[in-house]
Amino acid sequence: MLVFAALAYSKPENRETINIDETVFYRISAGEKEAFCQLYEKTSNVIFSYALSLLRNREDAEDAMQETFLKIRSAAHLYRPMDKPMAWIFTIARNVCLMKFRKQKHYSAVSVDELREIPDCSDIRDREDRIVLETAFQILTKEECQIIVLHAVSGMKHREISELMHLPLSTVLSRYNRSIKKLRGQLEGLL
Repeated sequence: MLVFAALAYSKPENRETINIDETVFYRISAGEKEAFCQLYEKTSNVIFSYALSLLRNREDAEDAMQETFLKIRSAAHLYRPMDKPMAWIFTIARNVCLMKFRKQKHYSAVSVDELREIPDCSDIRDREDRIVLETAFQILTKEECQIIVLHAVSGMKHREISELMHLPLSTVLSRYNRSIKKLRGQLEGLL
């Protein structure tokens, strides 16, 4: 129901944001397994959703999520406090996904149609969430899906998304609003 609720109530006060204590990275770099487990529990679903919005393939998204956490664990000592731990994590996830794209392009003959396939959403139990995600991957561009996931699912502010994706704030805002309208219009007939 998370994705559907995010569409229905897309205002920040109605979303749960992920708050991460930045000291968790120091604890992870010191080898504290509990800190790493806590970070994983808080952020794994959002990182998976983000990777899925980029890669559009469930298995690749799972691999990217796991690789992201391995990189976080090995690079935790490099984290510098900036009040944006999720932006740091999303940057790592984006770089992992881009490397996967490069490998796919270099090592396999993956067609454009295969890259745009609807991901397997069968693990999503809530019927409405599954419909929303499947519809989003059908009608939205990769960039629009990223913006929706980053804002509606992870709770990032539009300004933070703008910085992360290297887009002007006005572009992020207009694409978010246009994407929400597209999804609502498409889903009105389905639900």
